Amino acid sequence: MKDYLIYSIGFIAQILFFGRTIVQWFKSEHEGKVLSPTIFWKISLLASILMLTYGILRNDAAILIGQILVYFIYVRNIQLKNDWKTMSLPTRIVILAMPVAILGYLFFGTNYSLSTFFKNENNPFMLMIWGIVAQVIFISRFFYQWIYSENRKESILPLGFWIISICGSSMNLIYGIFRLDPVLVAAHSLGMFVYLRNILIHYNKRSLFSRLNIPILNKLIAFVSGKIK
Repeated sequence: MKDYLIYSIGFIAQILFFGRTIVQWFKSEHEGKVLSPTIFWKISLLASILMLTYGILRNDAAILIGQILVYFIYVRNIQLKNDWKTMSLPTRIVILAMPVAILGYLFFGTNYSLSTFFKNENNPFMLMIWGIVAQVIFISRFFYQWIYSENRKESILPLGFWIISICGSSMNLIYGIFRLDPVLVAAHSLGMFVYLRNILIHYNKRSLFSRLNIPILNKLIAFVSGKIK
């Protein structure tokens, strides 16, 4: 029962991560260019908190390190979108304090320690190193995106972001297979198409959906993009 609960948290987190990418992709297809919508970053925050919890429950240092490193980049992108100050002060405080509170409880309120993660008998040392490297490469896309956006003073998802996404996601998929982690396998399998499609959008401004010209699909895209209330 405990394992089902842990995996449920992980799957909910990955559904949110995948959902943010689908929304971003739909909006980009509708406009014919790669967009960085605010909702993408807001969903990222919620999913990251759940994935941080999942990494703790799975005693997985790779997941834990990855989520810690990118959390505040999500916050910064919301600031660059000029939507941070539109949130209430209590909401902003909770967002900033949440990862600190989770880690504080983990290391001071439980028997967990760093050795708990780095000496997990269910995760061999070399496999764990592969997983950490995979996570670092995968989340480095956000550091690249952050620097790129800071230079232009706006939140942008550049071409390099999607190329790094494919490289890091491939490594994480291999890690998930060897780790026997259905959450990671499902997440990184599904994300590949969207990453590739965003690369194609960079080189071809014409929407895939406009080529298909399916009325009900076009209405769905318009709804997701906020054109239909």
